[in-house]
Amino acid sequence: MDTAQRGMGLDWGAAKELIKRSVAEAKAVGGRIVCGAQTDHLEPGSARTLRDIEAAYEEQCGFVEEQGGQVVVMASRELARIARGPDDYARVYDRVLSQLRQPALIHWLGEAFDPALAGYWGHEDLDQAVSACLEIIASHRDKVDGLKLSLLDQHLEIAMRRRLPDGVHMFTGDDFDYPTTIAGDGERYSDALLGAFDLIAPAASAALTALDEGRRDRFDAILEPTVPVSRHAFGAPTFYYKTGIVFVAYLNGYQDHFRMVGGLESGRSAVHLAELFVLADTAGLLRDAELAVDRVRHVMALAGVSAG
Repeated sequence: MDTAQRGMGLDWGAAKELIKRSVAEAKAVGGRIVCGAQTDHLEPGSARTLRDIEAAYEEQCGFVEEQGGQVVVMASRELARIARGPDDYARVYDRVLSQLRQPALIHWLGEAFDPALAGYWGHEDLDQAVSACLEIIASHRDKVDGLKLSLLDQHLEIAMRRRLPDGVHMFTGDDFDYPTTIAGDGERYSDALLGAFDLIAPAASAALTALDEGRRDRFDAILEPTVPVSRHAFGAPTFYYKTGIVFVAYLNGYQDHFRMVGGLESGRSAVHLAELFVLADTAGLLRDAELAVDRVRHVMALAGVSAG
């Protein structure tokens, strides 16, 4: 999956290389992968017409499909900047979706993740924005596999998935209440495709296995302790959530440094990271306690904090 917002230090050239390598890795194990396509290779403020936006989307979508990946049509900052209303969004998405070789996912990234996307779909009012998004999906049913919703609003997600056309999946981006959205309400459920699973991968794997076996109680028991971890990592300002994800990856030995593109390792305070460490430990998400303690001490020392 590549649906994380770009434009925060990772440029399109680097993203292309990651997409190419990731698709190859997925193919090697018979896996399925979706890759983000948007307009972030345009210089901010450079788009003058909707055609500029369309051409940018076409370039990135074409690259993803050439590699053999499935497209996630990501939200565009440039489109949000120049669109005058829902008709402009309808035009752009119509042109982009109609040219795809296989059905895509549409990603609605909320303002909490990226303030530049406020008023997406041409409406400040969320109910009107939902209707505009659903109209686009309904008009291109054969080109839309699902909607990845990242608004951190459980009630809105549940209401919206009831209105999706048959066969269109709701992919949850609800990093605050994912156990409930994934388990469903008896009639509909949200598929799991969210950043929180990077933080809680072992627990998520075990929980989904239990759910697949019909063991809902076990599913809930495994995921419940992980929710505070995710809520903390994705807390405001939410656009720094990646700092927490990389921090936990570092504590678990998945990388040998705590450095990020664009210097985003400084996006969270030492206090925030220390609390994340405690929550991750409480949830059983640290695979090597001695390694994790050694590394958190190192991070705290760099921040000028003496850890006992």
